[in-house]
Amino acid sequence: MLDRILITNDDGIQAPGLKILEQIAGELAREVWVVAPEHDQSGVSHAVSLHHPIRISERGPRRFGIAGTPGDCAVMGASHLMPEPPQLLLSGVNRGANLGLETVFSGTVGGAMTGMLLGIPSIALSQAWTDRANVRWETAAALGAGVVRRLLEIGWGTATCLNINFPDLPADEVGPLTLARQGPGLIQGLQVQPRTDPRGLTYHWISFLRGPRDQGPESDVEALKAGRIAVTPLRYDRTDDEAYALLARALPR
Repeated sequence: MLDRILITNDDGIQAPGLKILEQIAGELAREVWVVAPEHDQSGVSHAVSLHHPIRISERGPRRFGIAGTPGDCAVMGASHLMPEPPQLLLSGVNRGANLGLETVFSGTVGGAMTGMLLGIPSIALSQAWTDRANVRWETAAALGAGVVRRLLEIGWGTATCLNINFPDLPADEVGPLTLARQGPGLIQGLQVQPRTDPRGLTYHWISFLRGPRDQGPESDVEALKAGRIAVTPLRYDRTDDEAYALLARALPR
């Protein structure tokens, strides 16, 4: 059993997925430290607040709300609030899967990526759903600790964080923990929707355009679609080797 785990999320400190993550972490460590955003921070990736102050609200023993991003929470928890660094950082459990290109935007993944940057073994966890009003939190709750424990036994590199997605199935119908690659996911683009408020003023919503895409072999989307728990190792290095080789023919190195 671990001594200390730090948990965060991007859905906010009141999110139901954070309560599930507290249960998971409680099965793995003697101390669970909760440092989570005061408000929903979905889509902020691994942003950190460099240009405005961070405000902290203490919500109870080892429990803090942060006026900032999941990245801010990881830094504040590990580098300021905790008397000793955590042995593991868990981020989630996100409402909805984080697959493919969405991992670039995800604050859940961003929290784990920031933990990795701080030298802490870090894992992002997400629960897929088809009915937003009936998320199967019980699946992540039942299987989460065992999955994390198994991955800790195996280990992974210090320049890597892990991204776990639980399928939208009852726990007893879920397939095995499966290694998967980050595929392109379901994002096809972005759109802007103009609207008018009650005063007649225009405002805008930015949202993703989603649809089917060819995912390629061993993708996270296909693993989840098959009812398996998908785990994908992620890193900061986004160098495109194919484009690098093409450009290397004309540019000096």
